[in-house]
Amino acid sequence: MTVSIWQAEGREPIREVDVLVVGAGLAGCAAAMFLHQAGHEDDVAVTEMRDVALGASGRNAGFMITGLDLYYHHAVEKYGADVTREVYALSERTHAIWRGLIDKHGVRFNGIGSMLLAESDAEADELRKAYAAMQAEGISAIFHDGDPLGRGYCAAIEQPQDGAVQPVELARAALTESEAEPDRQQRNLQHRADRPGKVIVQTRKYTFHARKVLLATNAYSVSLHPYFAGKIIPTRAQVMITAPLAKPALNTCGYSDYGFMYYRMTFDNRLLIGGGRKLYKDLENDTLEDRVTTPVQSYIDAYMARRFPDVKAPVERRWAGIMGFTPDGLPLVGALPDAPDVVFCAGFNGHGLALAAAAAERAVNLLLHGTHAGAFSPRPPDPQTLRSCLRRVSGYCLHISDLIPGRGHGEGSRAQQDGGVRSRTKAGGQDDPIRGASRVKVVGAFSSPGTRRAGVVLLRPGSEPTARRRVYNRDTIE
Repeated sequence: MTVSIWQAEGREPIREVDVLVVGAGLAGCAAAMFLHQAGHEDDVAVTEMRDVALGASGRNAGFMITGLDLYYHHAVEKYGADVTREVYALSERTHAIWRGLIDKHGVRFNGIGSMLLAESDAEADELRKAYAAMQAEGISAIFHDGDPLGRGYCAAIEQPQDGAVQPVELARAALTESEAEPDRQQRNLQHRADRPGKVIVQTRKYTFHARKVLLATNAYSVSLHPYFAGKIIPTRAQVMITAPLAKPALNTCGYSDYGFMYYRMTFDNRLLIGGGRKLYKDLENDTLEDRVTTPVQSYIDAYMARRFPDVKAPVERRWAGIMGFTPDGLPLVGALPDAPDVVFCAGFNGHGLALAAAAAERAVNLLLHGTHAGAFSPRPPDPQTLRSCLRRVSGYCLHISDLIPGRGHGEGSRAQQDGGVRSRTKAGGQDDPIRGASRVKVVGAFSSPGTRRAGVVLLRPGSEPTARRRVYNRDTIE
């Protein structure tokens, strides 16, 4: 979020703190709790843009589901067996932390388990493979070769240890454990070179001077620092809920269509259904607007009519929340390159209840002790992901070649030696518009939430001091 000169007159009183946590969602409240447990009882402050759990932490479906965002065998293929095991264990660690808070503070929780359901025979085959991979790792689960709910599904993987929670109560319980009183409506984050050892965060109540800062701002990280551009993609999720039913429509946390649809009963016996963005990614991705949209809500209504035709209760509420997605599907825990005293944990890919507490714990250990964050540490850019962002502009198209050493791709593979991208002009067009350079080096990527624009930062070989930024419009796909 930018701040004008008129808003930044510096009249707020200065508050000196040892550690400032920015963001009071599940991750931020958990981080404040861990800092308190580490002995920082009196020198930790929490600041929040709006209110406790007012972002995705309080707008989700409340699913405490063990595991990753991907089917287990797909995760092994993508990340490798070691990383997949580590992340699965981190989800178990997160749930152990949440259950401690649930028991101590009386947070509403229903241990009804979860079911990953198949909408088609093809998805059922994927579930069989996922179950086999889980069994090979010794992960306890139950496979249903058929529809356990009697609603037209094809198969299911059941995890009895999972359940449904009231997520706002959970975040507040973690904040209570921290004994921190949140300051609401922070406005800006600064790192001042002329103030060594100080990070300045301005709010409407205080100007914080902190020795260290922990950012737990998930999707909204892109508004705080340019480092997160292209690394955290704000993505909207939508939900609807019915009036109370006479009897439950199901007794589990159900999710299907590769996780794009999800449904549960609330504590007062309402049917909650969320998802529907699979067919509307252009509308739902790369936005910070937490509003409902007609196409997605209509899809959810149609889904309820198809899978829950016996539910006749009217819809009483619809809402949206903004999730933080990463290009590779794993959360990020690290420090800002230009501000090593600012640590972040973000990018939970819609699975904050599965991973946020463990990510916050690793972020606190990094902040206090320099402990490596393991699988959540920032990764090098993925060539395939960046390649998909490149768009035609000014009559030419750039092709990623070798952002990761040893991997060339297509026409750009000729540039492996310098890790660059090779440009290609239109048929009959002029040579490379970057003033005669046949190859350039990709040194970064960026996106602009809400404007449908993305691009890369390029450097000509031999001219490292001069960077040229090219912007690509997502509507003009090559």
